[in-house]
Amino acid sequence: MRSERTPRLDAPGVARRRFLKAVPAAVAAGLAAPAMAQQPAPEPGPIDPPTLDCAEKIFGVDFTEAEEEMARRGANRNLGAYEDLRKIDIPLDTEPAITFRPYLPGRRPSGHATPGARLRLSAPELPAFSTLEELAFLPAVTLGALVRAGKVTSTDLTKMYLTRLKRHGDTLHAVVTLTEALALERAAEADRELRAGIWRGPLHGVPWGAKDLFAARGYRTTWGAKPYETQVLDYDAAVVERLRDAGAVLVAKLSMGALAQGGVWFGGSTRNPWDLERSSSGSSAGPGAATAAGLVGFALGTETRGSIISPSAATGVTGLRPTYGRISRRGAMALSWTMDKIGPMARTVEDCVAAFGAIYGPDGRDDTVVDAPFDWNPDAPLGTLRIGYVKSEFESVPEDATPEQRTSREAQNRVLAAALDVLRARGAHLEPMALPDFPADAIGFILSAEAAAAFDDLTRSRGIDQLVSQDERSWPNTFRTSRFIPAVEYIRAQRARTLLIRQLDQLMSQYDLFLSPTRSASLAMTNLTGHPALAMKAGFADGLPVALMITGRLYDEATVLRVALAYERATTWHTRHPTLDGK
Repeated sequence: MRSERTPRLDAPGVARRRFLKAVPAAVAAGLAAPAMAQQPAPEPGPIDPPTLDCAEKIFGVDFTEAEEEMARRGANRNLGAYEDLRKIDIPLDTEPAITFRPYLPGRRPSGHATPGARLRLSAPELPAFSTLEELAFLPAVTLGALVRAGKVTSTDLTKMYLTRLKRHGDTLHAVVTLTEALALERAAEADRELRAGIWRGPLHGVPWGAKDLFAARGYRTTWGAKPYETQVLDYDAAVVERLRDAGAVLVAKLSMGALAQGGVWFGGSTRNPWDLERSSSGSSAGPGAATAAGLVGFALGTETRGSIISPSAATGVTGLRPTYGRISRRGAMALSWTMDKIGPMARTVEDCVAAFGAIYGPDGRDDTVVDAPFDWNPDAPLGTLRIGYVKSEFESVPEDATPEQRTSREAQNRVLAAALDVLRARGAHLEPMALPDFPADAIGFILSAEAAAAFDDLTRSRGIDQLVSQDERSWPNTFRTSRFIPAVEYIRAQRARTLLIRQLDQLMSQYDLFLSPTRSASLAMTNLTGHPALAMKAGFADGLPVALMITGRLYDEATVLRVALAYERATTWHTRHPTLDGK
């Protein structure tokens, strides 16, 4: 890189090199030495010396002229390989020949996953009701219990949710495609099985919605993006298969930010059911909005750098981001192969327990999935757990906040402080703690580099021009910008990521879990390290939900859910729901 730094003693040719790069003009004036004029002309090629010189500035290096000429010849030769590579049709679901593991050497979890195993869930009280609409906001496990008890059929429940999806889906911009024919078929099958004495578990007959990046045979899977608006994949995603095996009924493909960024898709910006003037955040915006608004019994979303936690916080639902490598991503749109995760978004903690229990574990088609158990114990005493909380983040107010913003943040902080008191009252011992001093944002480009690779063909074909958002922070510009990330820097970032994993491992050796606001710096850190986290409604400020985040050890979703359940049982926030047209 051409900088104004003073040449170092170990690089004596730097000053001379800069002089020589000014020589061509002197040569033209006849002022150069004869020896200089007799140098052979550079070999021709698309990459000329000035181009390579510009690239050096981007990469942060400074080569001699001789080094540049050798590198330039190699770079031109590589262009042919790149062109050959681009002629290979690589499906988006093709994993790179490298695999990320969030655990350190010697720390691979022991035990085995048992997806679909019977889990200890509370026996829900079955409410009396006069209309099906009264059931819309009930927990998924309560809906399943009603179906099992014969108080309502899955078919009637499915029709009720389809009606609500049709009535409110456009208002919220939360529904991409109704899977009505499939839903009614599955619901009828669920009812027939119950009549025959077959019960598949707590989600049997319960309608659910999928973020529209999961393949569902025969239905559009649009990824929220105009270039894929008519895309139909002829197979089911692994999670769709597993929920079908659990007896659940897919009723809708729900909106997502285009290619899993933000809340804006080709149908508009997904609205927050608590305030239609606000966004449901993203990218799992549709699952959050639809679950909060009582349009589905529960939903599945995905997270790469906050896409379950953020919309769960915005819409007030309970969202679980499991450990990286817990759930098969087969049939899910790839954004970042080393960061993508799948998780449930529901109205209660036990809904998340039931959904996670149905879909986690290896399937033999996604090699990132680790075979590890889910040891769910709803009665584990909180007093035996080591629980930290990021003290500074429960008290912080941005220095540049306006008076209105300061008042709002202070109100949120009071809600979160009260949430900590609730857990203390339930027997939890909370210790103030600090996060590792590590520049996680400096390696955040891992995501954009992988995303740009995933959608390189779309970028080259100019299909990115069809995306709704075209500003500097949107995917089109990110994909273009990420072309300038050197492979060396990407690999260096992955090595630095290992250092971050070690630091988080050291931190979590002292705690079973820790608490923070969802705005926490830990959100970026733990998405890189792969730790599980959950967001849940802890109260309200300015009429909007305020969420508490619980982050746990790798593969220990059970403890995260246990603490969340204790909080939920001690409060009533999960019973408060938004209203749309009074219904």
